[in-house]
Amino acid sequence: MECLLQYLDDLDDAIYALALLGERIRRAGIALAIILASLAGQVCAIVIALSQPAVGAGAAMLLAVTLMYRSVTSGSAIEPGILRD
Repeated sequence: MECLLQYLDDLDDAIYALALLGERIRRAGIALAIILASLAGQVCAIVIALSQPAVGAGAAMLLAVTLMYRSVTSGSAIEPGILRD
């Protein structure tokens, strides 16, 4: 009976080891997808800027304004003007 329990324990360890390996593969896949999407966006931006400079400049301005708006409206973690001991 003890041999069977040891076998089941080893099987349980193997299944969880495979699950942890699957999690690493999933995280690597997500990172790869983010990198590929970023590269695709950059290539598209370069193609648009070279083929239609006015459209490329307009898109860059919209993105810059959006980035500035988000940086101004997002709250900071430290409130200015309050001294803490």
